[in-house]
Amino acid sequence: MTNRKMFFTMLWGAVFRRRSRAMMAVIASLVGAATLFCLASVCVAVPQQMNEEMRAYGANLIVTPASATGKSQGIDTATVRNVTALIGAGHSVKSAAYRYESVRINSAPYTIAGVDVKAVRALNRHWNVTGDWPGSGNVMVGRDVADALGVKVGSRVTIGYRAADASASASSSASAKSDSDESTETAESSAQGTQSTQTTQGGQTTQATENGRVSSDIMDNNGTEFRIAGIVDTGGNEDSIIYATTADVSKLAGHERGADVVEYSVNAMGDELNAIVNRINKNTNTAVKAQTVTKITSSDTRIIAMLQTLFWIVSLVVLVLTLVGVGTTISSIVSQRRNEIGLRKALGADSRAIGVEFYVESGIYGLIGGLLGTAIGYVLARVLCATVFGRAIGFDWLLGAGSLLLSVAIAVIASIPPVRRATRIDPAIVLREE
Repeated sequence: MTNRKMFFTMLWGAVFRRRSRAMMAVIASLVGAATLFCLASVCVAVPQQMNEEMRAYGANLIVTPASATGKSQGIDTATVRNVTALIGAGHSVKSAAYRYESVRINSAPYTIAGVDVKAVRALNRHWNVTGDWPGSGNVMVGRDVADALGVKVGSRVTIGYRAADASASASSSASAKSDSDESTETAESSAQGTQSTQTTQGGQTTQATENGRVSSDIMDNNGTEFRIAGIVDTGGNEDSIIYATTADVSKLAGHERGADVVEYSVNAMGDELNAIVNRINKNTNTAVKAQTVTKITSSDTRIIAMLQTLFWIVSLVVLVLTLVGVGTTISSIVSQRRNEIGLRKALGADSRAIGVEFYVESGIYGLIGGLLGTAIGYVLARVLCATVFGRAIGFDWLLGAGSLLLSVAIAVIASIPPVRRATRIDPAIVLREE
C-alpha cells in the first residue's frame, strides 16, 4: 500500500469511525458559519435596505436657484429634467417640484405651494393626510393652518394673491426645506418681518409692504374661493403651508414660472450623496444650487453605522466561540487517539505526517460545516430581511465562498494547539502505559 493510499485510509477511518466526535466538530463549524454568513449578509444588505426605507420619509437632497434672477423666475422644466438626469445617473431617484407664493386668507399672510400632486405623494409617503390631496379648485392645508383658520375638510376659503406680497415668498419657503429648524425660522422671519418692495411684471411701479402685507389694502379680502379637500399633519414645516395644484397657483398668481425648490429622494447616502451634490454645484450650466437635507442624511448614516457595528461585534464573538468549539472538539479527538499516535510514531511515522492528517481532518469538518452552515445562514438572512424590511435578498456568491473558506480556516487554526501537542507525544511513554 502506497503512502498516499495509507494516508486516505487513515483519514477515512478517523472521520467515519468516530462519527460522534466528527459530528460535534461539524456542528461547531456549522453554527459558526450559519451565524457569520447570516450576519454578514444582513450587514451587506442593511445599508441598501435601510436607505430604501428611509426614502419613504421624504427628500434627502434639495435643489434651488443659484442666482437672484433664478429665484424670481424659478427653475424651469428643462433645467429640472437636466438636473434629474444628472442625479439619476446610476441611482434610483424620485423628485417633486414646489412653486411657492405668498397669499392672504382673511387678511392674514400664508404660503401656498403649487405642486404636482402625484410626484409629491410618491415622494412623501409618510405624510398623514386626512381627506384628499389637492385637485382642481381644491387645496390641502397644513394642520397649523387649519387650526389657525378654524376650518375642516369640506370648508371653503377665499385665497387672495397680491404681487407685492410675493416678494419674499420664494426665499422664505425655499428656506423651509433647509438643514435645520434654526435656519428655517431665521429665513421665514427675515422674509416676513422686514419692509420690501416689488416691481410688477406689467410695468415699473412698486408697492411698499410691511410684515409681508400691502399697507394700502391690508383689509382687502378679495380672491379665489377654494374647497379644503384635506388636511396634512407631519409635525414639521409642512403643517404651515397650503398645497394646491401648480395650475391653480399659476391661475391665482396670473402668470406661470418655474419651481422655487425641487426635492429629490436619491438612493444614495454619505460620501456618495455628497459627491452628487458637488457634481451639481460644479455644473455651471444648470444655474442651480444643491444641498443635502442634513436631518435625513445624518439619521441614515448614524442608524446604519450603529447596526453595522452591532453586527460586527456579534460576528466577532461568534468567531471566537467557533474557534473555541472546534478547538475543544479537536482536542478531544486527539486525546482519544493518543495511543494510536504513539503507536504510529513507534512504527516510524514522523510528526509532520501525523500533523498533516489532523489538519486535513479538521479542514474536512470545517468544509462540511461551512457548506451546511452557509446554506442555513442564507435561509436565516432571507427570512430576517423579509420579516424586517419586507424584501428578499439574493445569494451573494462571493460572500458564500468567503464563508466557506473562513470555516475551513477556523477549523484548521483551532486544531493547531492540539495537533502540536499530538506531535510531541513520546511513543515510549504511551507504550509503557499500555
